[in-house]
Amino acid sequence: MPDRQRTHRTRAEERADEIDISPTTLLAQIETLTTERDAALATGDEYLGALQRERAEFQNFKRRTTEERMRDAGLAGEDLIRKVLTVADDFDRAIDARPDAIADDPWFEGIAAIDRKLRTLLDSEGVTTIDASPGRPFDPREHEAIANVPGTNQPDGEIVEEIRRGYRLRDRVIRPALVAVASTADTTND
Repeated sequence: MPDRQRTHRTRAEERADEIDISPTTLLAQIETLTTERDAALATGDEYLGALQRERAEFQNFKRRTTEERMRDAGLAGEDLIRKVLTVADDFDRAIDARPDAIADDPWFEGIAAIDRKLRTLLDSEGVTTIDASPGRPFDPREHEAIANVPGTNQPDGEIVEEIRRGYRLRDRVIRPALVAVASTADTTND
């Protein structure tokens, strides 16, 4: 019986015998597999690099669009704030020009309350007034001189009067204050 088992071989045994395990063949197969592996790694590195570049470009795109959206929203907000400032100017003129006879009138108190609400709204949006009080030095980044006033006994370039309030939105001047500035220049004719 043992002879019979030796003549009968399994398919796995037959396949094992068919495999060429000579050192030359194995080295050639190892070299082929190494070349294929290196090519696959190079392709993988190439794909990884491309993916990283695409991801970086997408992150930059997202950042740019977010910044543009914020800037555009800020510009729209700034434009609206500039329009509201003209209403604030009208309230300033109305309050400054009120007759003394109606200073205690409830109607005028209502106007003053609306002005306070408007100022609170502007403040909540980051709008602040620019200090242009008399005696301050003129600053061309915040003030716009519309008149030179000689003979004020104030140093040259000092603010004499604020004509119209100036405003800053957060850290940026959105409207300079209109001011009259002291001038030591002699304007008389010889």
